Amino acid sequence: MRGMPDPSDSVGSRLNELLAEARQPALSDEQTMAFEAYLALLLRWNARMNLTAIRDEGGILARHFVESIACARAIPPGVGTLLDFGSGAGFPGIPIAICRPEIAVTLAESQGKKAAFLREAVRSLGLKARVHSGRAELLAMQFDCVLLRSVDRMEAAVRAAAGLVAPSGWLAPMTTRGELDSVKAAARGEGWIWQDPVSLPRGRDRVLVLGKRTK
Repeated sequence: MRGMPDPSDSVGSRLNELLAEARQPALSDEQTMAFEAYLALLLRWNARMNLTAIRDEGGILARHFVESIACARAIPPGVGTLLDFGSGAGFPGIPIAICRPEIAVTLAESQGKKAAFLREAVRSLGLKARVHSGRAELLAMQFDCVLLRSVDRMEAAVRAAAGLVAPSGWLAPMTTRGELDSVKAAARGEGWIWQDPVSLPRGRDRVLVLGKRTK
């Protein structure tokens, strides 16, 4: 009918098209609805505070959502607890909570306004996640996987994050191929077995590298 929206132009349809271009499987209907709600909340909050430098809908879908979904799918099976170290606007922790509901995700964010956004996102989306409003390195627990994306002072953050990885757990920095050696070195060398980096979609030389703690 004239004036009716085109279903193929919905947020979920465009996100699944971008995932197909990145050779990623489509989302389920339930996951699609969660990402649509997450985007709406993100755009609403971003209009009054600086959650992410990418502020347009298309850019958020292509840059943040697709990369985060690919990351969620690359997390090894058997991970029960995961820390998103410096979560910011929730990337990739919230997409991981949506795509991998078997994982108990902790979103660590030291900036109060961003932490408030994360709490609202967790509440409104009904996610199995919790928010730590403070510095991640002050957490008095360890995790099966600790993940970092776009944090300030990456090498120092990796050193701090490494101490939060449980025995036989995983350290998972999202970085670039050019920074791989320095990121691995920051985890303090011995005691880690590093897998081959996983290329991330829609980002030049962007990779996820997984290191398994052995000591």
